[in-house]
Amino acid sequence: MVVFSTFTTAVVAASLLNSALAHPGEQHDADHVKRELEVRDHYANHAARSLANCAGTVKARHLEQRAIARRHATAEKLRAKRGISSRPYFHRRDLTSLEAFETVNHNMTGSVSDPSTIFAANTSCIMTPEVTIGPYYVLGELVRSNLTETEPGIPIHLEFQFIDINTCAPVPSLLIDIWAANSTGSYSGVAATGQGGLNSTYMRGVQPTDSDGVAQFDTIFPGHYDGRATHNHVVAHVNASILSNGSYTGGSVAHIGQLFFDESLRSAVEATYPYSQNEAEVTSNDDDMWAPGQADNSYDPFPEFVYLTDDITDGLLMWISVGIDPTVNRNSNVSYAAYLAADGGHATGTTLGGGGNGTNSTVPSGAVPSGTAAPVKRGLGYNLKKLFAGSAARMH
Repeated sequence: MVVFSTFTTAVVAASLLNSALAHPGEQHDADHVKRELEVRDHYANHAARSLANCAGTVKARHLEQRAIARRHATAEKLRAKRGISSRPYFHRRDLTSLEAFETVNHNMTGSVSDPSTIFAANTSCIMTPEVTIGPYYVLGELVRSNLTETEPGIPIHLEFQFIDINTCAPVPSLLIDIWAANSTGSYSGVAATGQGGLNSTYMRGVQPTDSDGVAQFDTIFPGHYDGRATHNHVVAHVNASILSNGSYTGGSVAHIGQLFFDESLRSAVEATYPYSQNEAEVTSNDDDMWAPGQADNSYDPFPEFVYLTDDITDGLLMWISVGIDPTVNRNSNVSYAAYLAADGGHATGTTLGGGGNGTNSTVPSGAVPSGTAAPVKRGLGYNLKKLFAGSAARMH
């Protein structure tokens, strides 16, 4: 069976005073965090108003229909790849029923076989537009869809769809850059103590969006570390160039964000190996300094998901729609701890998360990726063909 759940939209109050962060460079004082949250909320509210005009249009309905079909096909493909026989889907109850139901038993589900029910959802809100990139961004990661390498953990197929808040059209030819900590809370690509090292690349990668604004990744569910809720970083690059060696260069950053995960799902993951070996204290979404101050129709940082079977270790399909303004340049909010070149990783000496007061590093001298670059062209004239039914257009 496939178990479906929509992440709760209950209030997740951000803690501005939590400074017990395990990773160097990720401490922020309360005033700095507050300023960045205010900027984030401004962007979110503006985008939500713009996207509200898209809901219910013929284009939006067509996009949702395509999304339902795509997600259903993806779930079936993932199940077939794992040798899972076709069985009825199971659908978690709607939010109102679920909230009352979960006080009794978190595991019960109601069965349903219609994919349009399982894979559909509203598309009227946006994911939280963060203004901090975190301390461990690595510039120039590889363009690839499978980020797992040899990392153990719960496999996830993660799908993003990006929608232009100005036109309600999907945004093709973005380069979507994601990274996260592994099951035991360690980041690849950086030299800081306890991390994977400059020449490691696990759980990092870049994918272009297709004509429907969709980018897809295979990775594992992230692990946690002290002081932060479980999360996944996302950056969207506009007009970047893909290099022949499998990396990219140039362009500008139009979005910086972070995905968060439902507490009940995270708990289910953490009960499995190797997550259960992680000795770092768990931080809830409520206690995370960057978790949204609330999850409502303005922004929602949680992706939708289905279990591929009733056993979580068989994997998850997750999806989220993201509303962005591709004309905005957020390069001033970007700093990176390292960059990936033809001869491996290079540290920059910068470990601060870029934000309103962030530093904008430049690549040090030395070897850089070589190859003939072809500009990634961005077009905005597409119909809303596949907006993820079931995620709201939200931001990372």
